[in-house]
Amino acid sequence: MTSRTNDRRSGRNTSRTDAHPDLADPRIGAPLFSTWRVGTPLRQRKTVEAVAATWERRPWPADDLLGYHVYTGHDASTLLHYSQWTSEQAYEAFVKVRRQERVDEIDTAVPGIERVGLARYRRYRSGVREGEVRVPGCIVVVDIEFEGPDPDRQRAWVDAVFEALASEPTPHPGGISAHFHLSTDGTRVLNYAEWESAQAHLEALAAPGDGIGSATAAWERVQTWPGLKGTTVSRFDHAVGLVPG
Repeated sequence: MTSRTNDRRSGRNTSRTDAHPDLADPRIGAPLFSTWRVGTPLRQRKTVEAVAATWERRPWPADDLLGYHVYTGHDASTLLHYSQWTSEQAYEAFVKVRRQERVDEIDTAVPGIERVGLARYRRYRSGVREGEVRVPGCIVVVDIEFEGPDPDRQRAWVDAVFEALASEPTPHPGGISAHFHLSTDGTRVLNYAEWESAQAHLEALAAPGDGIGSATAAWERVQTWPGLKGTTVSRFDHAVGLVPG
């Protein structure tokens, strides 16, 4: 697909939605995650509104963008951004001609936003409880960092997590789904997990064992994987979704 094709406008309006995204949509070739630090709950709310208003004032930028979602962190300071692109080339075309005007308008509305950085991923595996229809009340993002790039290690570690989940003797009923993404640089894994509520996730963490899993050999293998550098767990609320109208 050429940049010229990717750069064409969709011809559709931009609409807000409260619906959570479908992370397993097979059309997503380039899921992108980024974090902004804004400082306070009030600035979180103002920034979410500025993002939504800025996008709604413009046509949907490209058919290759399937959805763009913003989340407020439970730390009362950060925002998580998740965009669903069909390809990285499509995103790069957007950056060249349509991103900066949006950034400028948002920064005018809420000065002083710290953009921590953009991370590029590919979804590898997803786990959803059979027959699950609950609407998530909390999104838990688990960021796993390894010592240096190793795509084989990324995949092997995620596979080990699924083995541990399959043998979990007491799975917490509050977990809804887990979507594991591999960073394109080979150094990280991001698990986007949907939970019934933040309280359910906290209860699961408080159960016996180190983290969500029970104190089993399978979970110990996951937690002591060679080259595992660190894990960060953050909770978010879905604040707004932007989709083609």
